[in-house]
Amino acid sequence: MKITGMNKTARVLTACCLAVLFLNATGQNPTPASSPQATAPASSPAARPGDVDSIEHIISAVYDVISGPAGPRDWERFRSLYFPGARMVPSRRDDKGVVTARVSSPDEYATRSQDYFSKEGFFENAVANRIEVWDHIAHVWSTYESRHAKSEKPFARGINSFQLIHDGSRWWIFTVYWEAEDPAHPLPEKYLK
Repeated sequence: MKITGMNKTARVLTACCLAVLFLNATGQNPTPASSPQATAPASSPAARPGDVDSIEHIISAVYDVISGPAGPRDWERFRSLYFPGARMVPSRRDDKGVVTARVSSPDEYATRSQDYFSKEGFFENAVANRIEVWDHIAHVWSTYESRHAKSEKPFARGINSFQLIHDGSRWWIFTVYWEAEDPAHPLPEKYLK
């Protein structure tokens, strides 16, 4: 194919862009697996090995690190569970039935939540987890209950949808997307087992 009206530099740049697009489209990555783009940068907080060695452990760690009596949380541990660029997305339905979602980073979540956690006890746990894994990707459909104290009845229940990646040495969370049940949309029984 001859490209007319372009100088030699423009043709070379176009060819390079097309090569990168082709490699991405075919699933080939010109970046070596050991490069910083392929794994989390060293600036991520170090994770506890027992928090990230299995899907069950990382999900348990997420619930554990945000739970506790009124007071501070271990935000470094929290951040260590999330891949850089990870997103946290709560969704809700307003009184008119309009569904909205708020996208934030783990850092934004920590900043926004700390004021609440410093005044209120908050304990969240998984009631049931449905885990699907293929190769290095995983999805966990996690039914949760939230309480202000361990011995209280739940004040909220819902679903946390976790997307994860295993980089060859540990699990990372890419996204947590959640919605609480409401009277018009209760959790189906099948998600409570």
